[in-house]
Amino acid sequence: MRSIRKVAPLALAAALALGVTSCAESDREGGSGNEGEGGGTFTFGAAGAPEMFDPLYATDGETFRVTRQMFEGLLDIEPGSAEVVPGLAEEWTSNEDGTVWDFTLRDDVTFHDGTPFNAEAVCANFERMFDQNEAGQVAAEYWGYVMGGFSNAPEDSLYKSCEATDEFVAQVTITRPTSGFPTMLTLSSLAMQSPTAMEEGDANGIAAEGEGFSFPAYAQAPVGTGPYKFGEYDEANATITLEANTDYYGDAPASDELVFRVIPDESTRRQELEATSIDGYDLPNPADWAGLEEGGNQVEVRPAFNILYLGLNPEANPQLKDPKVRQALYYALNRDQLVQTQLPEGAEVATQFMPSTVSGYNSSLEPYPYDPERAKQLLAEAGAEGMTLKFAYPTEVSRPYMPDPQKIYEALRTNLEEAGVKVEVVSSSWNGGYLDNVTAGKYDAYLLGWTGDYDAAFNFIGTFFGNLKENDFGTKVMPWGKQLADDLQAADAIVDEAERATAFETINQQIMEEYLPGLPISHSPPALVVGPDVEGLIPSPLTAEEFDTVSVGGR
Repeated sequence: MRSIRKVAPLALAAALALGVTSCAESDREGGSGNEGEGGGTFTFGAAGAPEMFDPLYATDGETFRVTRQMFEGLLDIEPGSAEVVPGLAEEWTSNEDGTVWDFTLRDDVTFHDGTPFNAEAVCANFERMFDQNEAGQVAAEYWGYVMGGFSNAPEDSLYKSCEATDEFVAQVTITRPTSGFPTMLTLSSLAMQSPTAMEEGDANGIAAEGEGFSFPAYAQAPVGTGPYKFGEYDEANATITLEANTDYYGDAPASDELVFRVIPDESTRRQELEATSIDGYDLPNPADWAGLEEGGNQVEVRPAFNILYLGLNPEANPQLKDPKVRQALYYALNRDQLVQTQLPEGAEVATQFMPSTVSGYNSSLEPYPYDPERAKQLLAEAGAEGMTLKFAYPTEVSRPYMPDPQKIYEALRTNLEEAGVKVEVVSSSWNGGYLDNVTAGKYDAYLLGWTGDYDAAFNFIGTFFGNLKENDFGTKVMPWGKQLADDLQAADAIVDEAERATAFETINQQIMEEYLPGLPISHSPPALVVGPDVEGLIPSPLTAEEFDTVSVGGR
């Protein structure tokens, strides 16, 4: 999911840095329990409750927001940017073809349970992630995305082996060069966990249960190396408490305690912030930004590093196989109006499936114009006048690229109907089946998006179209589906950065001008908000904030 290098391009880092500000100081006394001379408590309003706390099996931002404070990876992201920096590994080098990587580790780290962090622990983690049972292979989605396979099908796997060549040198071998390695090791899902605790808690003892999973004891109290360690999860009061790691090898956390209060309703989160019952929350409604700031709060707007798209599934609706139909749907969408009326200031109409800061972006592409008459003409030429589209949107969710799904959906639905498309309205809750239904191909069209994990074209278009067997766009039934997947894999394997970027620019042009497997809509700058007394917060363009620098009221 990112290029083979230690840092992101300077242009990207500079652009992202422009959107980062420090939180202002205030003498106002906080209302979330920050008393006395200690580090106090930082309380964050979470939109949802984690199902468990093992990052390997996590897929949602609310879980990662918690686990990111407890776990660390071999590589890290510089706070406030997308730059890759040392994490638990101080240095890393590879052979000429980029398939054998030596990671020189810090020698002063222990896990929260006292287990030493060393090369053997690193290899134990890689082997644990690689060796998953059937349920684990489904749950460990991020490993599946970036590594391609597990131990039962090594021919599909990017990961091959890990060897402790010295006490503090771990050698990881992969099966082919890729722009995503080793930067994918910054992913929260691939963080290092205590081998001792994983063995004692049967970490891989996951099992299918109904439509979900039954997780082992370890997943409820996992052990990492980070500045905070697990305290307790009070389900009755919907709070998660993390405690400062007093043996942390780095700078001591600024707060003694982190508390995450689960408050599903966004308007309620705002009320709790205004009542000083919480100190911050993510993704405030753009319509509330001005009011929040007028109330003395700090609205931190992150740079846009995402894409909102209207996905199309030709398996569910064969009419979508016709390129004229897909083009017609695109011409029908008034995206300029959508951006101006439904998205925050700074949002942009998309020309392709990635933002402009990603290496491989094709700057020559122009947005499809809004042209409902052209849409009607193309539908007529395709014999699809009056076609019915089963078009779905998620409920009970706000995403960085989609702050209000229903309003965005209604605007797009109106556009489609004005072009003569009959829309069958479908909705489902984000955590109640929507994503599963998209993957199962139950919708003709759907709203979804993606926030980049790091600066790599393959992290965007490779994730969408690089796996011919499994993707939400049904490209396996299209005559060009295999060619696109093969081209993406070939481009990702190019070691030379400039050559690789050129290859992805060409693919982006083909995707938009020849294939059009889905309809890129927009890029939106997401925000988070904290109270007047919060200090030390560094907003992340990847929406991956670390809270160890955060305090309330200077304590």
